[in-house]
Amino acid sequence: MKILFGQLLAGFVLATGAIAAASCVSVGEGTGSVRSDHLMAPECWDDAYDLQPDFFAADPAQNSMDIRVQRGADLNEVSDGIIVLIDDVDFVRAHLGEDLPVTLPEGVAPPGIPVGALCGETSCSDAKVHLSLYLLESCHTQSIVLYATSGTINFDDLFSGDPNEKDAAQKLTVAHFDVMVGDPRDATKGDDGTYTVPNQSNLHGYFRFFFQRGQPAQPFP
Repeated sequence: MKILFGQLLAGFVLATGAIAAASCVSVGEGTGSVRSDHLMAPECWDDAYDLQPDFFAADPAQNSMDIRVQRGADLNEVSDGIIVLIDDVDFVRAHLGEDLPVTLPEGVAPPGIPVGALCGETSCSDAKVHLSLYLLESCHTQSIVLYATSGTINFDDLFSGDPNEKDAAQKLTVAHFDVMVGDPRDATKGDDGTYTVPNQSNLHGYFRFFFQRGQPAQPFP
């Protein structure tokens, strides 16, 4: 089933918001880095970028997981950060230490572009991990969200996904990534029939944190 790109944009925002609003039991202390030597965001950013994250959260749901790495603990709608969507936790945990492809989620495409046309040499169905960079503080008037269309992520450790996990070693998440991000809505079709996303930027970094079940990171009425 094809998912419209607008739904994907809303999905990323709602997913991060859900971590903040409903599931912040998963917030933990950690370290990380998210950088680009030259980040291009239309009408907002055209320079080096350093997120300097200090907020780390994981939200497990059955065999999937959302990971948020953000600057500050405010709502994602007014913050900068990345969201990592893991479709298959068991698969990733079975391939620790390996470079895993990062693409748009399967079934997602901007209007007018065939599903799977923006996954490059990797089939969207083979990618179990997806990543987006939201610049909703730095680019608050433009609401910029950039999506990883290619690249890799490598997990040294990944939280088991069990909110009641007792083993400290199974609560650890450690990963490093190197991806290309851009706005797939700007994709153009070449003479050979393939689609490319212009003005992409290299985004790289790492995160390391322990799952900590506790009180929400921020109050809600």
